[in-house]
Amino acid sequence: MIAIGVTVVFFVAVILFFTFLYYFPVGMWIRTMAAGVPLGLISLVRMRFIGIPPGVIVTNYVRARKAGLDVNVDQMQSHYLAGGNLENVTLALIAAQRAQIPLAWQRAAAIDLAGRNVVEALQTSVNPKVIETPIFQGVAQNGIQLNVKARVTVRSNLDRYVGGAGEQTIIARVGEGVVAAVGAAVDHKQVLEYPDSISKAVLAKGLDAGTAFEIVSIDIADVDVGKNIGADLQMSQAEADRRIAQAKASERQYAAMAAEQEQKAQTQAMRAKVVEAEAAIPMAIAKAFESGNLGVMDYYRLKNLQADTDMRGAIGATTDSPGAGAPTVPQK
Repeated sequence: MIAIGVTVVFFVAVILFFTFLYYFPVGMWIRTMAAGVPLGLISLVRMRFIGIPPGVIVTNYVRARKAGLDVNVDQMQSHYLAGGNLENVTLALIAAQRAQIPLAWQRAAAIDLAGRNVVEALQTSVNPKVIETPIFQGVAQNGIQLNVKARVTVRSNLDRYVGGAGEQTIIARVGEGVVAAVGAAVDHKQVLEYPDSISKAVLAKGLDAGTAFEIVSIDIADVDVGKNIGADLQMSQAEADRRIAQAKASERQYAAMAAEQEQKAQTQAMRAKVVEAEAAIPMAIAKAFESGNLGVMDYYRLKNLQADTDMRGAIGATTDSPGAGAPTVPQK
């Protein structure tokens, strides 16, 4: 029983000892003392209670003070509690001091909290990076299309890195400038001969305004001749004119056909009236007989006159036909 009690007391003592070291990081306090940047033990205990790992604060605090940065523990604690990357901010401030780039703690912390990599931003400020643009298509005034590809060298502007536009805005503005510069050329050969005229025209527009970068240079990497847009447009216009003329001709043809059909309908209507009138003649003759206005002799004279008229018409039709009136050769 005594042995069991001693074992329990030993384990309890060990647990209490490690608990004490967890909440009272004596080792970290000694480390700050050895580094020459003393930090109170009570401050370390308070960090543990408010949920801040003392190791992160101590490491970056010693690193910053040894580099000569004017920062304090409260600034680091506030940035950590805000969800920032304390190590990136500290390293960026040290690099900025070595490169003699003015960068305050508030600016670096704001860049980090904005979701951007402050170390990468500082590296781009020291060592500008090159942005490869897609192929921009512009058309000169003579109708020739040019395909232009550029390389844009940019440097981070730390003062506008928070709230400034990104790389996509730079690419869009450069593309707009390239298209405008090509469109201002009277002949595409001018652009092929002097491609730097495009970069000069684009740089003069101040495309980096309101962005997180400063444009260092714009270099034209490649210029290729594309389609003859002017000729294509003329061909398209000619085809459109042809279709319009064809449509108008068809419209006139359909109108003529409609007029012809209407005339035929009118002729048929007139013939129907004539037939109707001719059908009424026997009835009129019958009525004339009944009323005594027409005698038998008058009727026969009318028939003789009609037969004579039909005969004269037949003779005239025979005379007008081809070969009519030719002498007859007797057959042997």
